[in-house]
Amino acid sequence: MDRFALEPIEKAPHDELRRLQLGRLQWSLKHAYDNVPHYRRKFDAAGVKPQDCRTLEDLKRFPFTTKADLRESYPFGMFAVPMDRIVRIHASSGTTGKPAVVGYTARDIDSWTHLMARSIRAAGARSGDKVHVAYGYGLFTGGLGAHYGAERLGLAVIPLGGGMTERQVQLITDFEPDIIMVTPSYMLAIADEMHRQGIDPRGTSLRLGIFGAEPWTNEMRRSIEERLAIDAIDLYGLSEVIGPGVAQECIETKDGLTIWEDHFYPEVIDPQSGALLPEGEKGELVFTSLTKEALPVIRYRTRDLTRLLPPTARAMRRMEKITGRSDDMLIIRGVNVFPSQIEELILKHPGLAPHYVLELSKDGPLDHLTVVVEGSSDAASALAHAIKAYVGITVDVRIGTIERSIGKAKRVIDKRPK
Repeated sequence: MDRFALEPIEKAPHDELRRLQLGRLQWSLKHAYDNVPHYRRKFDAAGVKPQDCRTLEDLKRFPFTTKADLRESYPFGMFAVPMDRIVRIHASSGTTGKPAVVGYTARDIDSWTHLMARSIRAAGARSGDKVHVAYGYGLFTGGLGAHYGAERLGLAVIPLGGGMTERQVQLITDFEPDIIMVTPSYMLAIADEMHRQGIDPRGTSLRLGIFGAEPWTNEMRRSIEERLAIDAIDLYGLSEVIGPGVAQECIETKDGLTIWEDHFYPEVIDPQSGALLPEGEKGELVFTSLTKEALPVIRYRTRDLTRLLPPTARAMRRMEKITGRSDDMLIIRGVNVFPSQIEELILKHPGLAPHYVLELSKDGPLDHLTVVVEGSSDAASALAHAIKAYVGITVDVRIGTIERSIGKAKRVIDKRPK
């Protein structure tokens, strides 16, 4: 079989896709209800049973799942299979010290690998390409997701991971990869390092960049494409749903991300009321997994803001580029950061007052976070260390005076250029 040919489902008639989705949705609802006590309690409280889903439209009767549900079930309470069937565990950062934990069966890993291979192909990969993976490896799903997908497609993977910017440039120069998979902000940092070394970023072997793990604008796309003379293509995913490979922009059109609807059923809701919105209206993106065994997710609220669009390059619907969220989560260099995480750590330091402001700025192309607190410099240094240890990012902590607010405190000041 030609690994680079479209699969039949990618060009299937609408009715055929809908039939497949309904059958898989009914299986997924029953699987979650029968095997996850948390889902059974939520369905029962909402007065619905899996058999009440007779059409795709019936899904709106079922309750939402949130990140809080995953945290309350920490670590393995949402798993729908026994541990002897789990072959991989990943985790995403959460609003407290405890991450959202996701598990995979062997079949889940195979499906995820398949979807990442499909995504990399849709982004414009060709036979014989070398893929430089600069996403982080480890509990973060980006590195291994990209790695397995590129290997499944038969491409040569260079598994460098994140950081070590000088080495990134050296290996791009020496190994001559065709594709890079990395966060868009870090791609700009790599371009800056090329300039510093006297290397023309437009003169490298790179043809294609597949960028995800953080929101990025079309203006950033234009900047990357101009600076590096590559096609910059959007990739979307989140650990709770499977990892990267939930949706992928197709190089033929570059007009939003095609959602792999044979595995994930999308909805867009009003973030305040939870009401389902018509296709084309902007709201919060919700996903239901259709094939996942270890961790089925039913109507998972992603907090990402977008709208659903009709199909173009493939037979499946698209979603608009994600540029904002319905909650207060920040994404700093690919890491999810909530103000409540920082607040929790501040409150654990007796040398600090419970007043703070988070200042977002740019350090070159990368987002940078400064925490302004009241207290002693020793406590500030300890806080910086704690944030690095528990949240996973390096921040500056500055001692200052925080203006007292009447009502809701303004915790985040965005000083990044618009």
